[in-house]
Amino acid sequence: MQLHVHSTINDLSAKDWDTWFGGDYPFLRHDFLRGLEEADCTTAASGWQPCHLVLRNDQDTVAAAPGFLKSHSYGEYVFDWSWADAWQRQGLSYYPKLITAAPFTPATGPRVYTNPAYPKALEQLLTAIKGLCHEQGISGWHSLFNDVESVAAFDTAGLHQRQTTQFHWFNRQYTSFDDFLGTFASRKRKNLRRERARVKEQGLQLETRVGDQISASDWTFFHHCYQMTYAKRSGHGGYLTRAFFTDVCPRLTANTVMVIASKDQQRLAAALYFRSTNTLFGRYWGCLQEFDYLHFEACYYRGIEFCIEQGLERFDPGAQGEHKIQRGFEPVLTHSHHWIAEQGFESAIAAFCERERQQVEHYRDEARTLLPFKQG
Repeated sequence: MQLHVHSTINDLSAKDWDTWFGGDYPFLRHDFLRGLEEADCTTAASGWQPCHLVLRNDQDTVAAAPGFLKSHSYGEYVFDWSWADAWQRQGLSYYPKLITAAPFTPATGPRVYTNPAYPKALEQLLTAIKGLCHEQGISGWHSLFNDVESVAAFDTAGLHQRQTTQFHWFNRQYTSFDDFLGTFASRKRKNLRRERARVKEQGLQLETRVGDQISASDWTFFHHCYQMTYAKRSGHGGYLTRAFFTDVCPRLTANTVMVIASKDQQRLAAALYFRSTNTLFGRYWGCLQEFDYLHFEACYYRGIEFCIEQGLERFDPGAQGEHKIQRGFEPVLTHSHHWIAEQGFESAIAAFCERERQQVEHYRDEARTLLPFKQG
């Protein structure tokens, strides 16, 4: 049994990779990861060095996991800066660390492939990962936003679990947006309708474009919006490069959805989504001019409408955002799992994760009481 470490997704067959990681999930598809590399988003220079792991014997692939060697903790959305600080205060180096995740994307999905012909495949993969970390001076391994199957397997393997809360919308067989609003309490329903009416009052028009309906100029415009919004909020550019939007995204037509807002035939803002067979993922937003409630319309309400029209089951609009609750997005738990090489921190990490879990579950329960739906 040997662990093969691949520093580029191009080393691996697209057919095999998409079979292993459920090719319907857009953020781990071979073409998506290849595009991130080609556009210089996931490189050693960006702190996201590809480090894809494949465990093989003489006959088969036993297990596999997407991986990235990280020299920082940006773009992960499971925050561990306090862990890095604790390592540094003890004279230790927290970086590099190894993560299994969809880069820059806090969306739950498949994380590890195990060959069903090998009952101990996960155990053998974790043993190989731990060996790699010890040999290469890597502080630990972190698998972020794990799907249900991965959560159960990692819990059984004894990894430390962390939880966070996100807000997702669920399609309960709604026939229209008004049908969805019919589940709201009267005052909440009026507030939301007032927001949507205000967008129209400002003379804004919004159009949803899918796949190859999104033109080259749309992608160029979106990148401009994306960078402008990042610059305003954080003072620096976004994680994704111009080439990712203008060269890579036009090839991902099976998964891309864009909402473009304009006024007097002048484009002013855009929201970008990715989709799978049953889920819409809201990912990026940018605007050149601020308007009342435009963000909610482009990033949430148009996404809900798209899900209803397309029969999608769920809408995951991204991390954080308590303002989503009153708009019908329900609090859900997300899960990550962690193994650390430095045993001296073992008890502290275990205690941290347990305290955090209790706090997160309490927050989730409190957030549920704020949902806008009619009682009962």
